[in-house]
Amino acid sequence: MTLDAATPARPHDTADSRPMARIAVDVGGTTVKGAAFTHDGSVIAHCTMATFAAHRDALGSVRAVVARLVSEVGATGARATGIGVASPGLVDAARGRVVYAANLGWADVDLVPALVDDFGLPVRIEHDARAGAIAERAAHRNEAAAYREFIFVPIGTGVAAAVVTSGALVHGATGGAGEFGHMPIGPGRELCGCGQRGCIEAYASASSVLRRYRARGGVGATTTPELVASLAHDADAASVWADLIEALAIGLGSLSAVLDPARIVIGGGLSQAGASLIDPLRAAIDAKLGWRATPTVVQSALGSHSGLIGAGLLSDDRPVTSRFAVTAASALSSLRAVAPVEPVVLRPIDSHHQ
Repeated sequence: MTLDAATPARPHDTADSRPMARIAVDVGGTTVKGAAFTHDGSVIAHCTMATFAAHRDALGSVRAVVARLVSEVGATGARATGIGVASPGLVDAARGRVVYAANLGWADVDLVPALVDDFGLPVRIEHDARAGAIAERAAHRNEAAAYREFIFVPIGTGVAAAVVTSGALVHGATGGAGEFGHMPIGPGRELCGCGQRGCIEAYASASSVLRRYRARGGVGATTTPELVASLAHDADAASVWADLIEALAIGLGSLSAVLDPARIVIGGGLSQAGASLIDPLRAAIDAKLGWRATPTVVQSALGSHSGLIGAGLLSDDRPVTSRFAVTAASALSSLRAVAPVEPVVLRPIDSHHQ
């Protein structure tokens, strides 16, 4: 997918003069976030639900979020024109299928056909990291050169990556490009929820760093912001944070050596750690690259909202062009007003949903 390439426009019902809204859904291992965006990026409805509940699995939560948003859009006098979904896992965007998502317990889920059947609207799906990369590039149109060759790494319940090279998103032969969190960084290491040992995600996700902190006997922090705030005086927090930095640096150093990106953008909820994450990570990557130039490492401007904003852009039938820079900025401002970022809370780990 070339991010600048034009896509065919779908005809709209010109007889229906109601304002149009796009439904966006960002599916995570902890929550399913949704919003309805107008074409200028304003949020007219939003909804967040737990991904897993006593009476609902992940697919049920996605359906429930979309249903609520469609209903709320209708109540405002607008109409929904399309649905965009950002999903973790191995995503076959062309066929509308999530082939495998360990954190969701999904295998061969035909998500797009299911939502089309439910709501009768056009639906597009993309890997959550790739959706986030679309949003990041849309928000930085004034830095086009840096965002023609970059890696976007959202870190939340899981860890992923999106690679953009020559202005195009890399999907891979099976749609599996970007499973950065499941790069093994050494044998005989900790078990990951995917079944492998030593994956980056087993050390560097928000949920894994809290789990490892507790396993070491740490008791002072129950959220990632609390853990970050205690780094200077809590040896357990400092130890697991150092492991997180090292795991990310090994993976990002390797990707940088192979792909030579201009920029690495760290997003997702954990990016809110700011300098406590970005500064040591930048130094660790630099140390591993040796003679090579180190890519610019920056914190995402969109934070944990990039996947949702990217899903909103997916649901539009227009090309991703410069006018979306305004849309992305407006969407971010609206989301910050109605859906502030919540800290990741330490919760029991269910390996089935890792």
